Amino acid sequence: MTPATAPQSRTRLLEAGSSVIRAKGYTATTVDDICAEAGLTKGSFFHHFKSKEDLVLGAVAHWNQWTEAVFADAGYRKLDDPLDRILGYVDFRATILDREIPQFTCLLGTLVQETYVTHPAVREACDRGMSAYIDGLTCDLDAAKRRYAPKARWSAESLGYFIQAALQGSFIFAKAKHDAEVARHNLAHLKRYLISLFPTRSPRR
Repeated sequence: MTPATAPQSRTRLLEAGSSVIRAKGYTATTVDDICAEAGLTKGSFFHHFKSKEDLVLGAVAHWNQWTEAVFADAGYRKLDDPLDRILGYVDFRATILDREIPQFTCLLGTLVQETYVTHPAVREACDRGMSAYIDGLTCDLDAAKRRYAPKARWSAESLGYFIQAALQGSFIFAKAKHDAEVARHNLAHLKRYLISLFPTRSPRR
């Protein structure tokens, strides 16, 4: 096997950290766990990162880049109608529920639940990442609101936060039940609710 280059080793550690933390949580995850998942030594770990928190901050940035690319390439992004893109986003998140629980849950949501008091730098990084994603949703929601519900009193931004809150809450219940079915039902309810907010939209044929 060809030894990993320094950039490859760093990426492997970031991805391993994301994977283990989504399965075990921040506190329970150790540097040894991350190294074992990455197939690298602690010497390699400390060559790239000063501490577990340092790795986590890097993992958050890596996660944001990766998820941005995943959603940008998803089929719903190619739809012309902004409401179709929003509903397609919910459908896309529902398809991901077929994976193992740690694979469909959110690294940022997992981290912030544990670290919002004890690790302010991690909390702030998670907040920036989640808020930036909501900014993207808000663009489509605002366009859909102008087209189909111009007189509605809710704001596109507030609805973006609601959508993400419904997703993150669904992930928590999936973990509690150790089953994605509750999340699948939640997303179906979310989609029906979103459709109800745009009364001038003609039903699809």
